[in-house]
Amino acid sequence: MAFGRDMDTNAPEKERHFVLIHGACHGAWCWYKVATILQSAGHRVTTLDLGASGINPKQVGDLSSMMDYVEPLFEFMGALPSGERVVLVGHSMGGAAVAMAMERFPEKIAVAAFAAAMMPGPDLGFIDITKEYSRRLDSNMDSKYLFGNGPNEPPTSFIFGHNFMKSKLYQLSPPEDFMLATYLLRPVCLFPDESVLQEQKAVTKERYGSVRRVYIVCNQDYVIKEDLQRWMIEKNPVDEVRMISGSDHMVMFCKPVELCSHLQEIAESYS
Repeated sequence: MAFGRDMDTNAPEKERHFVLIHGACHGAWCWYKVATILQSAGHRVTTLDLGASGINPKQVGDLSSMMDYVEPLFEFMGALPSGERVVLVGHSMGGAAVAMAMERFPEKIAVAAFAAAMMPGPDLGFIDITKEYSRRLDSNMDSKYLFGNGPNEPPTSFIFGHNFMKSKLYQLSPPEDFMLATYLLRPVCLFPDESVLQEQKAVTKERYGSVRRVYIVCNQDYVIKEDLQRWMIEKNPVDEVRMISGSDHMVMFCKPVELCSHLQEIAESYS
């Protein structure tokens, strides 16, 4: 069973179905503002908790591969009625899940939107992106690596620290949303490189590359910085680039109305 919230409404003439995928350590809860705005505009919205995230009952120790992490998204996409095509939106690490879904279900995706997100592709692997991310990040500050297999083994998960979140993820977002995150954050699994590589090899130009893609740049993101966002776009070109000025990493909290405006325009243009 996929753990998410499907928010239905009276269908307008141009109803779209938005599927929103969260980033590392977060969950479906982080989309509450965006989901409300899109639903109020007459669209259908589904938010999903990936493995060991949000209210998903699995723990990080239960995940052995990226496939386990994205399983809720794959279950949801596989259950969509024949002929239905969604607007798939990924934020931060959620972009990796979106890329995998594009490869597996290209016929069910009208357009994929990457908002301040990791954006792997056939010629740009997730491992390469994470290495570049680490190189450009100043410091993890008080974020913590967790050692589920013991202190002498490699770390198995990671969680953002309070000060890191406040100064680099949520520095422009409302304080109440930052406070909400401090209550709901969960560790994210650190998968072995071999597991990530196995999944990434399956991303092809024929299937992933057949899905229209839009990247939404956030220019005050101190985590996936603007130069890293544009580096991914250069290495993995998209159909369109959009910009949200004055947004920190958590664009769904910082600029929810502007983000929704972009998402609706993207849906109208590509579906």
